[in-house]
Amino acid sequence: FKLIVENPGRPVASGLKVTAIVEYYPDSEEDLHDRLLLLIEEDIVDIPLLGLVPCCYLEIEPEINFGTVIVNSKIINKQISISNHGSSPGAFKLSYDGVVLVNIEPTSGVVEPKTVKMIEVGICTDVPRIINEVIKVELEGRDCTETWIKAVVVEQVLKVLGVSHGNELKYIHFGSVYFGSAKTEQVFLYNKSPECMDWVAVLEDNATGGEMGTDLQKATDALLGDLSFMNRTRDVDVSTLILCIPNQGTLLPYQKSVITLCFSPTKLERATGLDDSSAKQDYVLFLRFEAAGSKGGFLQTPSNDDTPLRMNHPPHMELALIGSGLPVMLTFNPGPVINFTDCFLGEQVEVLCKVKNESESLPITFSFRKTAHFNISPEKGKIKKQSTKEVIFSFSPRQIGVFKKKQLVDIIGSGLEENNSQILKTKSFHQIHLRFIGVCKSKSKTIPFKNYSGIIPMISNSAGPFVPDDTGQCADIAPMAMLKSTQTQIHTHQMNRNCKNDALVALPNDRSASIRPFERHKKYRTIFTKTERYNYVDPQFSYTDFEQLEKEAHKEYYTDYICKFRQRRLQKDASRQFDAYNNSVNIGLKPADGLISPKISITDIHKEEPQLKMLPSDENCLLTSRKLEAIGSKSSNEEIWNGLNAVPVSAQEKEDCSLTLTPKQLHQIHIGPSTINFGDVCVQSTSVRRLHIINNLLVHIWVQIDVEPEELQQTSPLSQVVPPLFKAYIPVVFETNTLGTFQKSFTYTINNGNTGHVLVTAKAVSVELELSAKELILNPIPGYLAETEFRRTIRIYNRRNYSAEFSWKPIIADKNIPFSIRPSKGVVEPYRDLECEVVWHSAFHSPDTGEFNLCVHQGNTVKLKCFAKVI
Repeated sequence: FKLIVENPGRPVASGLKVTAIVEYYPDSEEDLHDRLLLLIEEDIVDIPLLGLVPCCYLEIEPEINFGTVIVNSKIINKQISISNHGSSPGAFKLSYDGVVLVNIEPTSGVVEPKTVKMIEVGICTDVPRIINEVIKVELEGRDCTETWIKAVVVEQVLKVLGVSHGNELKYIHFGSVYFGSAKTEQVFLYNKSPECMDWVAVLEDNATGGEMGTDLQKATDALLGDLSFMNRTRDVDVSTLILCIPNQGTLLPYQKSVITLCFSPTKLERATGLDDSSAKQDYVLFLRFEAAGSKGGFLQTPSNDDTPLRMNHPPHMELALIGSGLPVMLTFNPGPVINFTDCFLGEQVEVLCKVKNESESLPITFSFRKTAHFNISPEKGKIKKQSTKEVIFSFSPRQIGVFKKKQLVDIIGSGLEENNSQILKTKSFHQIHLRFIGVCKSKSKTIPFKNYSGIIPMISNSAGPFVPDDTGQCADIAPMAMLKSTQTQIHTHQMNRNCKNDALVALPNDRSASIRPFERHKKYRTIFTKTERYNYVDPQFSYTDFEQLEKEAHKEYYTDYICKFRQRRLQKDASRQFDAYNNSVNIGLKPADGLISPKISITDIHKEEPQLKMLPSDENCLLTSRKLEAIGSKSSNEEIWNGLNAVPVSAQEKEDCSLTLTPKQLHQIHIGPSTINFGDVCVQSTSVRRLHIINNLLVHIWVQIDVEPEELQQTSPLSQVVPPLFKAYIPVVFETNTLGTFQKSFTYTINNGNTGHVLVTAKAVSVELELSAKELILNPIPGYLAETEFRRTIRIYNRRNYSAEFSWKPIIADKNIPFSIRPSKGVVEPYRDLECEVVWHSAFHSPDTGEFNLCVHQGNTVKLKCFAKVI
């Protein structure tokens, strides 16, 4: 140490300073210590001086916490830092020998002074587990330390919770429901995972333990006796019985969504002749909630094969739905035909009817529709189970005649609206028909006549010379007789005999009615001479000319309206019939409508293939496992990858590939396997595995692959347009020049929207050969002298995917080795074997033991010991 300072001769005033320079010149790499004394009047300040050798000071983060992540076959990377706070570079080294495969890059290096080095650590999310591993860290200048890797890998879990209590539900019991009505239950669908999830509901209509319309209260032998009914229920579309609203969607992390489940039983008809009007039908169905997307875990491939195997369903939440369907049992006493006693006009007849609800578990709400001439009291009401209600039917006719009416009784309950199956409303779900019969008679009335003293014609009508005496009390018009004047020629005058007008004539005794206002443009003539008769027109009651035109225009307007309405209805019917036959087979023509069927022979007849049960276009309809299997079976059996378009070309492909797929559509696309395991792969070799794509949709899909790892860059093609109901695959190529374990993932997208991940694992090893035996004993060949030569073969196996070049090298001791091997060098093809011959040449003092090394080029070395057994 050297001190350079000029000590002041006078006291230092306040605000001034004195500067001293201390220089340090080390002669050796050792830490030096000294002190500097500062005298301030009577005080002494001791200032230590330290000269340290330059060194590094490295620090690393003690923990890497990935938190909670989901299983999606993705490599998740996170960075930690190694900081150097020292003045010289420092080296580090990371080592890991845990059970869980962890990617660490780089594992060693040097950190410059005052800098930070980032280390990337990656974990794989292929299976659910808890990761709590440790990385051993060696830092220069410090003792060995540790860094912990922590993560929780969980499945995407869906839970069904109760709305009221929030507990997890395993089943929902709807109880008893009338056929045709519906009952709803609400539950919570809970995403118990840390990431967003697309979900879909699938109804399992072929699950073990499911029941369709059977009465579980019957004895076992009774159920077995009705096997035909049980077999017939297998073809029932169960998606019409259960409705899930919504049946697909997206849930945010740890989000709850309200799901409405609706049970609407339909009566399943039994065999003809069996009385099942009051039969109860029980249903047990299973509804599966699962994450939507490609089924990477659903398709698995063996390590040495490219054929996909369908494994069990991925983890899902299964909910049992239990319910019973009951028929409406409503009886009427008397009924269903009700006869009323005869009555006269203006009178009323009543019948007391007892309506009984025969059901043992459900009440009934009824409503009678209005019917002419009949009244019902009460018109609507509710009857409890096993109860009776009295209803009065009244017959009050408003005209004379016999009345036979069909009375409809509506059974009111909750049901689904026909146009929108998501809306539940109160409606009539069942009808009962009653028949009312009533007779209204007319009263007989005696009308007295009196003699009319006026002029009596020689030919008179039925009234004769008498006229009714109570015309003032009768509300009807005066009696008169009308006949066509052109239909009679009685006493017709000569000048009026050629009259052809359609005139009307009143008889002579209808004077009281002959002077009333008449209709315009009508002529009246006398019955005898056909002379035009005087007609009275009352200006106070008759139509004016303008009013007559208005009347005719009004009549013409409504006539045109009715004609146009009828024409529009006929056009709608024609259009409806055209749409019914507008397909590729009928091309809009009605079958057998003037067309002659072609003549076919026996050779032209072939067995028709079963019709494909396509998924309904209604998005509200549930997916069922049987429908998914039916569509999956129609996909092409052979997979192809060559000849498909890399990008959408046609207008149809562009339109299909621009669609944003719903979770229900994604559920019908299978891309897998989610993990491609190449196994042991030799360096500098090329291995190929298939990524299968199964498109069960009726539209094209566009699958694109984004490959970042350098070892997978030879994968091609990276884009394919897969046609509807088609299978395809993409060859995934793996090449590496680095020994060790490989574990990385790549992503793919569907229609530029939905993303998935595929994990690729491999173990890069050097070429290696195996021997069929490590020791070989050579015996003399039968028929040859024992002293001549001994021969035996040994087999070399190449169990890896790359050609192995080998050579035999003898291990020479003090004496020459009498053994030889042919061929002495060569190449063994992948997954093949080669047979080599070992010969011992006998000679004087020849040793009976020899050793060879099987040396593999850029591979392993195996030692072979040979023994000659001399008899």
